[in-house]
Amino acid sequence: MEQDLFSFNGEQALARNAPLAERLRPQTLDEFVGQGAILAEGRLLRRAISSDRVGNLLLHGPPGVGKTTLAKIVAAHTRAHFTVLNAVLAGVKDLRREVDAARQRLDRHSQRTILFIDEVHRFNSAQQDALLPWVENGTLTLIGATTENPYFEVNKALVSRSRLFRLQPLEPEDLHNLLKRALQDSEKGYGNQDIRLSESAEKHLVNVANGDARSLLNALELAVESTPADETGSITIDLSIVEESIQERAVLYDKQGDAHFDTISAFIKSLRGSDPDAALFWLARMVEAGENPRFIFRRMLIAAGEDIGLADPQAIVVVEACASAFERIGLPEGLYQLAQAALYLAATEKSNSVLAFFEAQRTIRTSQEQSVPSHLRDAHRDGVAFGDGVGYRYPHAFAEHWVAQQYLPNQLQGEVFWNPGKQGWEGKRRRMMLERRAAQLAAAIESPEEYPLLLGKGFHTLEVEKWFYRQLCQEGERLQSLLERLWLGVPWQPNDRVLVVGGRSLLWAIHPLQLVPEGGVTIMCSSEEDKVRLSAQLELLDSIMRPDLIDESSEVINDLPTSLNYEWIGGRLHRNDLTSSNREAIWNSITKKSHANTGLRLLISYPGIGPAKSIDLISSLKYVDSSDEDLLGEIIQLEDSWLFHEEEQITFIKTLEDFGWTVDLEEWEENLMLPINKELENRWLGEGSDYRKLLEKETIPSAICLLRRLLQPLHGKKLPQKLIHKRLIGKRR
Repeated sequence: MEQDLFSFNGEQALARNAPLAERLRPQTLDEFVGQGAILAEGRLLRRAISSDRVGNLLLHGPPGVGKTTLAKIVAAHTRAHFTVLNAVLAGVKDLRREVDAARQRLDRHSQRTILFIDEVHRFNSAQQDALLPWVENGTLTLIGATTENPYFEVNKALVSRSRLFRLQPLEPEDLHNLLKRALQDSEKGYGNQDIRLSESAEKHLVNVANGDARSLLNALELAVESTPADETGSITIDLSIVEESIQERAVLYDKQGDAHFDTISAFIKSLRGSDPDAALFWLARMVEAGENPRFIFRRMLIAAGEDIGLADPQAIVVVEACASAFERIGLPEGLYQLAQAALYLAATEKSNSVLAFFEAQRTIRTSQEQSVPSHLRDAHRDGVAFGDGVGYRYPHAFAEHWVAQQYLPNQLQGEVFWNPGKQGWEGKRRRMMLERRAAQLAAAIESPEEYPLLLGKGFHTLEVEKWFYRQLCQEGERLQSLLERLWLGVPWQPNDRVLVVGGRSLLWAIHPLQLVPEGGVTIMCSSEEDKVRLSAQLELLDSIMRPDLIDESSEVINDLPTSLNYEWIGGRLHRNDLTSSNREAIWNSITKKSHANTGLRLLISYPGIGPAKSIDLISSLKYVDSSDEDLLGEIIQLEDSWLFHEEEQITFIKTLEDFGWTVDLEEWEENLMLPINKELENRWLGEGSDYRKLLEKETIPSAICLLRRLLQPLHGKKLPQKLIHKRLIGKRR
């Protein structure tokens, strides 16, 4: 009995003498400060703790954010036995002892055991492996806490059997609340003393704590305990006292840990993002932490090639010169060169077009045809016998020292690896390179005897079509620009759920697929044919990244789980989407799967003029006789009646508003100059095209012959075209 009494008194004394941070450690979830992303009402972890259904957990985050506290709160809520090991002090022997005790509790009392291992990353591989069988069979429930990234520092088998939660540094508001609690709590803090903390001192404490609650409370405790009371018994803590108690912000930086990789990552991304202030900040952080300047220079040399490249070829020269100067000068004066290189990279133009090499490398590994064309082979050895080198055109013998000819293997002719950017050095040469590529393709088309493969069955393939448009600065860049504009201003959150409507291609879902990895993307296809085609395309994506595909039938979307509501609805709509008979049923169903403030982003595009009107605008057009001109005018009238009508748009927006959506309209025109070629002609007039169906429906068969005849002499010229874009921006009321 005496032993129990002494033990109880000893625990009371220990509690009274514990550091302030330990005394104020929260005992319940309601007392826990911060981490709302994982512990707010309704969140998975809070529900699991409250219902005593916590499985294996790995808590990952910087010091002082509540990992150990959270584990102890789990212990208070659970009916399981809770035991603690510190990986810094424990070994395999200690693990075996805990496992034996856990087995006995399970066998004798059917009581589960939760083993909390602090600094679990300090266990070596053998120690972590020793845990696996007992975690696997349920003898132990593991809760591990680590300041390092579990994916790098913890056994992959343990990671796969655990649920990971990342704890973030506490927000300034949380730290202010902690200070208030410490000063007002008379049992565990300083509530029974007259402590006067100045506003400037409080701000400084919160600032230098840098999201670390333990650091904050330790600094407050040192300030209070080291400051004598005045004659009235009050203790006044001003800025000067706080600055002495916590002299400077501790630099969290372990050269072998997360902070090392995270900081250099932030530095490189600041250079890439052209933010010189951020680049200097992260550079200074690395220098203060003792990072090797040679490592920093090496990473900047990589950035000069990867992120600046040919936008500014001088960038790599500047960094190399600064690195060489640093070797001569050393520290501390060499910091000037370190900063100079960083500022140059941050301030100059950016391009990653040199990554084209890796595309070429992939082609090398997958292409079956890599033989050198005969006219490019060395003519000095076998030229006479095999004709090697015959037909080669010496560029210096031509104007501007360039001539259009084939340089790639036959089966790869027309392939594109390098797409020059618009900035800096390569931007000045971009137009010339695109024009020369187009000329090379034109040369192939005009010279079938030299490039027979291009005129065979595979000429009008999707790959060649895409290539051709990229060369003439049309579809590739246009679609990218429209994609950016569609989702412009959307504040993506990783757990957003997005419904992409009008799903005819994956293009309009690219941004959501990249930016909402924890939420999910659903694509609503306009037809079963689109759904089948997209399903095939999705095979190229990792199964985890694949969006869900549904069709437009209201039954399908209504069958989705009732808990599934989308944060964003968006996509590019075609004319049929605006005028379809089941439009109201579709949007009624979509509205039911949204909630208040669900965002809306829709893009509607339609031609402002038709093909015949475009042809008529060319001044060099020559008619055979007046009947041609009359027929062309008749076709233009038909086009005008067929083009998009304003009332269709108004009716569609009215439908949205009736279902509770607020809609703003943004409109702009896009003037294009389309290259006239065989591909464009077939796109308009080929079998099965919408435009040809229109002409055939109106029984104007001679119109097709006329348009082909008028287009033929115009090949190689540019055709004026106008597109009208309307962007609908809104949200659900």
